[in-house]
Formats: sequence, C-alpha cells, structure tokens
Amino acid sequence: MGLDMYLSAKRYLWSDQDKDLAKKVGEVIGVDGDPEKRFNGASLVVKEISLEAMYWRKANAIHGWFVNVVQDGEDNCREYEVDKEQLQTLRDLCKDILEHPDAERDEDLEPTEGFFFGSYNKDEWYYKDLKDTVEGLDKVLALPDEYSFTYQASW
Repeated sequence: MGLDMYLSAKRYLWSDQDKDLAKKVGEVIGVDGDPEKRFNGASLVVKEISLEAMYWRKANAIHGWFVNVVQDGEDNCREYEVDKEQLQTLRDLCKDILEHPDAERDEDLEPTEGFFFGSYNKDEWYYKDLKDTVEGLDKVLALPDEYSFTYQASW
C-alpha cells in the first residue's frame, strides 16, 4: 500500500519500416507479427511495444511534479500523456537540485503529501529519488523518437 508511480514508453508498429520488427516480436511470443494481417481480420497481430520505462515507490516530490505540470493539478490515478520535453525538464530540474541543493529557483520539487506517500522531508530518500530519476530519465530520453510516454500513479 502506498504511492506507486509508473512511466510507460510505447512504440506503435504501424509503418512498413516496422514490419520486420513486428515479425521478430511475434516470433518471440508465438504469434503472427505481420502488421499486414490486420487488414485481413487476423487477430493476435503485434501492434506495439510497451515498456515500463521507470517505476518509483513513494517518490512523492516527483509525483507532485507530474500532478502539477502534466495533470493540470488533477491527482486521480489516471494515465496521462507526457512528452519528451517535459521529461527533459524534470530530469534537468532534478540535476539542478542535486548539484545546487540550497539554490533558490522558480520551480522546485517539494515533497507532496498524500495517503501513504512516504516521507515529507528533503532527506536522503528524497535525494535518492532525484538521483534515480536523473539516471532513469537519461535512459528513457535516449529511446528513439518513435516512442510515446505516459505517467500513472496509484495508491
């Protein structure tokens, strides 16, 4: 029980350039991966690759950022689209706080209160969450442009 947070990355396999990749994925999971089959009413056609790009547990300051920046203040456990520029902004903010923890900035990552959201202090766990976020988002941002991203939290 508590705050669980997920960043997902998806790549849709619709174009001719994705046909070989769809077939390879289909072979691995034991289905016909040929995207052309969908036009013939075939089922079990590989149409996307979905990754759990990041997972956080009780990183309430990061969650608060997503709620305020991506979700227009709505904290409702729904899935929200996130663009790469927003992820870059979050990564850069985390880096800046880690490099200059006492600096004043227009935007900050304040701990966010909620039901079983963890510590509300800027303690070692807070800074570990920021460090993990920077490291994880560096990998996520290196994904090809064909990937789209969503964020969802639950508690």
